[in-house]
Amino acid sequence: MGTDATRTATVEAILERALRGELSEDDARWLYGLGPEAVTLVMLALARQVARQQAGSAPPVDPATPSGQVPVYLKPSARKRRKRPGAKLGHPGTRRVPPEKIDRRKVHRLERCPQCDGQLQRSSRTRIRLIEDLLDVYELTATEHIIHRDYCPTCKKHVEPVVPDALPKCAIGHNLVALTSWFHYGLGIPISQVVSILQYHLHTKLTPGGLVAMWLRLAWILEPWYDEIGRQARASAVLHADETGWRVEGQTCWLWCFANAQTCYYMIDGTRGSPAVQGFFTEAFEGTLVTDFYRVYDSVRAASRQCCFPHLLREIVRVDQQNETFAWQAFSKKLRRLLQDALRLRARSDFTPEHYARRITCLEERLDLLAIGAYADADAIRLAKRLTRHRDHLLTFLHKPEVPSSNNFDERQIRPAVLIRKISQGNRSDHGAAAQGILMSVYRTLYLRNLNPTETIAAALRTYLTTGQLPPLPDAPIAHG
Repeated sequence: MGTDATRTATVEAILERALRGELSEDDARWLYGLGPEAVTLVMLALARQVARQQAGSAPPVDPATPSGQVPVYLKPSARKRRKRPGAKLGHPGTRRVPPEKIDRRKVHRLERCPQCDGQLQRSSRTRIRLIEDLLDVYELTATEHIIHRDYCPTCKKHVEPVVPDALPKCAIGHNLVALTSWFHYGLGIPISQVVSILQYHLHTKLTPGGLVAMWLRLAWILEPWYDEIGRQARASAVLHADETGWRVEGQTCWLWCFANAQTCYYMIDGTRGSPAVQGFFTEAFEGTLVTDFYRVYDSVRAASRQCCFPHLLREIVRVDQQNETFAWQAFSKKLRRLLQDALRLRARSDFTPEHYARRITCLEERLDLLAIGAYADADAIRLAKRLTRHRDHLLTFLHKPEVPSSNNFDERQIRPAVLIRKISQGNRSDHGAAAQGILMSVYRTLYLRNLNPTETIAAALRTYLTTGQLPPLPDAPIAHG
């Protein structure tokens, strides 16, 4: 009996050393001598510990976790395609639109047969193939401007004409300044890669410091457009708002995005609190503000608000993964059904607030009952408080058809800035952060208005040098037909 107790104590001691990673070769051989039962016991214990460590080291994943932060082994396998890609059989095909202008023509004709090298009989049969491509060599055009300086007897000084093709004391023209700034602030290309594009494809050399200096000058010139974008955003009927992290001089700051279908205003601020929002909304907002449930937006004096439905639905799914109590399941089932009924009602083809006024009233009554109910579950109490606080902000999209039920539009507008942040890691100075907000806002607004960014900026710079004033911010082109 004593021998069995000693053997059991030894096995437990070896098991503890194995779990600590201190198992020696003598311990392993001694376990092997005891038989398969002892080895199986230790292996199972080690397997359980490895599983616990992997579960603890894996980052928490919920419906709101970005796809890039989800480990590969936790992502579900992609489903196989169920149908062939492309249009259905019998539908007319889609082809590339042929160019409106033919710049060059080349004639191709064989002298002899490529198979037998025999003599060919000439015929009039031809076929046409259109190929669009870039030229083999990209050459930068250098223009010498001869500027006459003449004396004015009235002013008693020498005067000269303004050169509208470049900024004063700048050897780089407007087209190149607009193109490179669009590369960096519009497309998110790093400065080093912009320099490489200029060197290898345009055969010109510019230093990163020279590029940044030109972009800063461009930002200060376009600052009136930036202010106009902010004014138009504050005067819009529907405006989306969201925020994300940013870095300036290694310090944590915040990038705010206020956008709608025609404007996109980025603002980099050192705080995520209400002073940043109130700095943008200097007066009461007469439209509808679409946001998530962040409490800072409650400080905005908006005529109406719409809180994002997907944020609430993702919160329900997240709590479902960790809370299986009957009280929570009953609450979440009612809330999920209410949200889905509201979305289905809004998706009806014949929906109008007047036509479905009774159903909207019924949904609002159900929302009130859920908000004021007595619950024993902590998660149900927390979400019920959220429903009470945002009771007037959840069903606005049913009363105003032009208002969406989600803040997905602003999240799509803030995504390009997030990609730029991943590449550039923020800004190294306050001046750089200010220029970042100005140029990103201008280029994103031009994108939303379907305007050519480089042509628009170059034309504005020429007008600015010729007249001394920046032209008005261009509107979206009007489609004809």
